[in-house]
Amino acid sequence: MAYITGERNQMSLMPPSIEDYVAADDPVRAYDVFVSHLNFPELGIGLNAEHVGAPDYDPRAMLKLLVYGYSYGIRSSRKLERATHHNLSFIWLVGGLKPDHKTIARFRLEHSAALKNVLKQCARLCLKLGLVEGNTLFVDGSKMKANASFKQNWTKEKCAKALAGVEGRIDGILAECEAVDEAEGNQGSLVKMREDLKDAQTLKNKIKEVLGELKENPRQSLNTTDADSQPMKSNHGGIIGYNMQTVVDDKNGLIVHSDVVQDKNDRCQFNAQISAAQSDLGRRCEVACGDTGYANIQELKPLHEQGVKVIVPSQEQSRKEARPFDREQFTYDRVRDCYRCPQGYDLPYRKTDTLKRRKVYQIACAATCHACAHFGQCTTAMQGRSVDRMFDEDLKKELEAQYERPDSQAIYARRKTRSEHPFGHMKQNLGARAFLVRGLAGVRAEASLLSTVFNLARMITLLGVAGFMEKVREIKNLKHEHQLLAES
Repeated sequence: MAYITGERNQMSLMPPSIEDYVAADDPVRAYDVFVSHLNFPELGIGLNAEHVGAPDYDPRAMLKLLVYGYSYGIRSSRKLERATHHNLSFIWLVGGLKPDHKTIARFRLEHSAALKNVLKQCARLCLKLGLVEGNTLFVDGSKMKANASFKQNWTKEKCAKALAGVEGRIDGILAECEAVDEAEGNQGSLVKMREDLKDAQTLKNKIKEVLGELKENPRQSLNTTDADSQPMKSNHGGIIGYNMQTVVDDKNGLIVHSDVVQDKNDRCQFNAQISAAQSDLGRRCEVACGDTGYANIQELKPLHEQGVKVIVPSQEQSRKEARPFDREQFTYDRVRDCYRCPQGYDLPYRKTDTLKRRKVYQIACAATCHACAHFGQCTTAMQGRSVDRMFDEDLKKELEAQYERPDSQAIYARRKTRSEHPFGHMKQNLGARAFLVRGLAGVRAEASLLSTVFNLARMITLLGVAGFMEKVREIKNLKHEHQLLAES
């Protein structure tokens, strides 16, 4: 059976215009319409075709290039440059422009603040399209590698050890130089030694500079490649990276807010992320939900006081099995202000820890615990068993009871399918397991782009290419009509 073969010398003609390079229902047209819909002055990108000096590439075309590239996992500036030469959809999207990789990288760097605002406008567009309700919000976090390595991560101990090694190396080179000078031997070897000495002294100065920064900074370590990154624990082991946060709407699983923080866990993020999402949407949610990593009563309290239903399991509720002699097994006597252990002994109030916002209750006589059959299992402390009670213990109990309700359990069951889906798409489908840019401002911009392209892919799936473009154009025309009425 004959094969179907190609013929490179076959005469053919490309379409007469770039507009004919892609079909009318090609997804690239949806991305083009989306970026054209954005309010660039509101993003922070000025559009001035009459500015003096050397002409710049059209910011709208550059943003289209970034958004479309990120949508298909093409994030490197060199790969984006290559795409504008060889990929017809990219050529159509930017109208045949061919910016080099330095121009693309510089645009992304200089407009990092503006890129962070793209997701905000995208979320508001989703709200106008009826794809987002903003009633139930899920927050989740995931560790992302930074563009840095452990090798360039310095602690005070590592600096001291390296400094001692460099000083020893410098002493050795100086001794060799003196020996060569006395022998008046190989001058080339002496030149090489002086170069090694210069390199060693440069390294010594660098280590001293890092050590000085560590002494002035409360941080335990400093990465010289990306100073904003932090050593963190992830599901794949230790990394140098960031903690990326997303807030997802319940209706269609669209991201309404994203952020990148340096915190190594999520304990201090719940209120900040949900409040930011509410601000971006311009409305208050009814339900806010997160996993047990967000179980910090000081973060949950402000939203609860605003009337938001908070669904976050406590650390005790997240355990699969209750531990014997856990604090929950002790009964609190509100009238006497004391706890009673499972064996019937009282633990009266002892002190208040204002820093940790808790009261401490302890057995009055340590000998009582020592004589108990469960000593060693309940506690091993020589002063006997103690129990903590938070200042907001009543609120904690209220939120725990709220989490246990059937309707709350139904909402929490949807959490995984909503909040963890975006991270899976970014890391698995787009290959975004690490940030390409450095610095907190840069990675926040990149996180915004990744979140935006997730939303766009989801919207195209829900509405179709033609449906998405039609609805966006309707919104744009309606906005234009309102502006004309306001001017008249």
